[in-house]
Amino acid sequence: MTDQDVPSQQTDRQLRLLVGLVASVAGLVLAASIVAAALGTVTVDLVARTAVLSLLVALASLAKVHIRIGSNIQAAHWADAVLLVAVVLLPTPWAVLCAVAGTIGAKAVNPPKPMKFTFAVAKQTITCGLAALILLIGDPVGDDPLAHLDVLALAYGAAFLTDELMALPIIALASRTSVRDQFVTHLDLRIIAGVMRFAVAVLALAVLSQEPQLLIAIPAIVISLQLTYRGKLRARAERLAWQQLAEATDAMNVVQMETVLHTAVRNGARLFSADRVEVEVSLEGAQQLVRGTQSQITYHDAPDHAVVDERNTAIVPLVGDNDGERVGELRLCFQAPVALSEREQFTLRAFSGALCTAIRNATSYAQLEHLAGQHQHDATHDLLTGLPNRRRLQLETEDALDRRRGGRGVTALVVLDLNHFKDVNDALGHAAGDQVLIAVAQRLSAAAGQEALVTRLGGDEFAVLLRNLPAPALALYQAEHLLSTLHEPVDVDGMPLVVSASAGVATGPSESGFVELLRRADIAMYQAKRTGRSVAAYAPDNDTADRARLVVGGMLPRAVAEKEFILQFQPIVDLASGEPISAEALARWQHPDKGMVDPRSFLGSIERSGLLTAFTDAVLDQALAGAARWRELGCRWPVAVNISPRSLLDRRLPALVTRRLDDHGLPGDALVLELTESHTVSQLDIVDKVLAELAELGCMIALDDFGTGYSSLSVLSRVPAKELKIDRSFVTQMENTPSAAAVVRSHLELGRHLDLLVVAEGVERDSQRRMLWDLGCTAGQGHLFAKPMPIEEVIALISADDGPVRLAEPLHDPAAVVRMPAKRTPGRTARSSGTTGTTGTTGTTGGERV
Repeated sequence: MTDQDVPSQQTDRQLRLLVGLVASVAGLVLAASIVAAALGTVTVDLVARTAVLSLLVALASLAKVHIRIGSNIQAAHWADAVLLVAVVLLPTPWAVLCAVAGTIGAKAVNPPKPMKFTFAVAKQTITCGLAALILLIGDPVGDDPLAHLDVLALAYGAAFLTDELMALPIIALASRTSVRDQFVTHLDLRIIAGVMRFAVAVLALAVLSQEPQLLIAIPAIVISLQLTYRGKLRARAERLAWQQLAEATDAMNVVQMETVLHTAVRNGARLFSADRVEVEVSLEGAQQLVRGTQSQITYHDAPDHAVVDERNTAIVPLVGDNDGERVGELRLCFQAPVALSEREQFTLRAFSGALCTAIRNATSYAQLEHLAGQHQHDATHDLLTGLPNRRRLQLETEDALDRRRGGRGVTALVVLDLNHFKDVNDALGHAAGDQVLIAVAQRLSAAAGQEALVTRLGGDEFAVLLRNLPAPALALYQAEHLLSTLHEPVDVDGMPLVVSASAGVATGPSESGFVELLRRADIAMYQAKRTGRSVAAYAPDNDTADRARLVVGGMLPRAVAEKEFILQFQPIVDLASGEPISAEALARWQHPDKGMVDPRSFLGSIERSGLLTAFTDAVLDQALAGAARWRELGCRWPVAVNISPRSLLDRRLPALVTRRLDDHGLPGDALVLELTESHTVSQLDIVDKVLAELAELGCMIALDDFGTGYSSLSVLSRVPAKELKIDRSFVTQMENTPSAAAVVRSHLELGRHLDLLVVAEGVERDSQRRMLWDLGCTAGQGHLFAKPMPIEEVIALISADDGPVRLAEPLHDPAAVVRMPAKRTPGRTARSSGTTGTTGTTGTTGGERV
């Protein structure tokens, strides 16, 4: 038994009770009439009149106007007019027998269900008996019915009202509608039709009493009135149907799917007088079924695939007009088989089309709403871990700070950064790194609690917003608790990985905003990393943020465009003779208002910006211009220019170098390009091509700050370097630190075996010079020989005398040293010409005047 069967069984029981009650009353009336008729005088004329009138009642009952309510067909007929004539012309018992016989005869033509048959006969019996009783109690009509219209009207009105009172509850119960709705429906037409039938009955009685031959006109009048009544009823039904259709389609013109389906079910039941309506949506991602009546929704959930009785159900596929896509199905369910009229079928097609459009519109809106919600979620959440992101953190932090202004409690921000996370990505791949990040996010979320907000700022950095803390010290405890959750290894594809992190904590005073709070927590986190602690709180004394550097960075585009950068040159000398063998060009920024700007404040910003190519071009131009000037004076020193490893990703760099060499008429060996080895050199093929083309030009490659970078030996295997520069940090410490001296010694051995020139940077004291010479280093650079100087001072130094330029006294008497011929780097391009100025392992020729 289904859920729909329970209300149906209850309705059937109630109908049987009501029909049984009416049939019981009718049975008493019929029994009394039979007894009275049997006790009275029976004549042939009485029997004949009774038979004729019974036939007329049957014929009048067959002249119907059908009205379908649900699966029940209700009929309006003329039997009550004939019965009024019968109660006037026949004795009361015989009038009742006439009503019963005529109704039975009419129903025998097209027998209905037993319950409906019983109710129809019982209803006519009671109404006829009531009318006859009123006429019996009132004044007899006699031969002049027009003189007793009041009595006739009272009898007919009572019968009409009794008929309504008995029929309407039965109809309402069978159709599951309210008695009030049934009473109001077509009330005016029912009253008008009742008045017409009463008038025809009175007319028939008047004609019988005055001129019986005129009865031949009565059928014509009845037919005319019947057609008029049927036409008006049909016109009203069509007008009401179109009105209801318009209201139903307008009501479905909404964007919420639930409203569309519920409205369709209720209006469909009302519009087509269905006992139950079902709308099933079969669109992907929106499958659902709504079932209900005009008054209530009984089911709204996933399709239950219940068995549909196709005999009692009108099934209409919901198919799109444009693309033919099947949207779903509309089902009108009745208690019995129903044949829809042509007008109802047309209305059904219009209704189903509107419903199909409404469902597709609602589906599209739901999809757009879902996408908007997804975009809104994605805008404030990290896609990998599902945690809120920086934007959400900012909103929540600002809200927390606003709530705490003037109140009690502390708002704190904890920034956590995973230690050595890059090693995981490099060793196991980014997929493994993602698994670690997800696991960390889950652990932090579980440990933080509902009051805290755990977010991912990006990369391997997380932030936790702590709200309503009773004291600032509790923030440190919370941060340590969060880090403790990372002690257990993280399983990555069966491999346990130990994850650690450093955390910085900043508490929010009322005047601090999110940006400042995050900056302080970030500074505290890096302080924890530097000191080797797991957690550090923000301390103003440790805040070394250089805001001036940000201001300077904003001035860079104008500085590059206006060529505010100048170069200073620091000679590189032969340690034995003290004579220059080359010069390094060092960029300086001469700001028109701020004066000389520290290079550390702008070189990094340039490297990260889009100004790198323009800056490199400007430096090359000035450096080669300086080299051209000292070449005119006879010094063939090459000039060394630092370039960023990022420049090697620019395929245009060789062309840029070529153009500047041509502008100043210099060969390729006049330029040394120094790569700062403290930055990683990309493994892309384009880097190898750029380096190869620069070598083809004759330019020499030097590795600057060698030994402080990421992959020194691997870089040597890829970069066609001719020179190594030992970082000043090793030179400064080599006299007192054996490990630093060992590093210098290893660099010199490496350079000797690879036939490279090794230059020591940061030579400040003569003792360092002599130690380097004893270790086998032949070239050096530092304040012991010369500080960086403008080009004019370099030219003045060269022009001071006619002998070789000497920046320090020779280590040995020139007559006591046998100078061996220097090894030359084989020229691979026609651009190289003249003395190259390249130093060998035992001496130098680059310092000679020619």
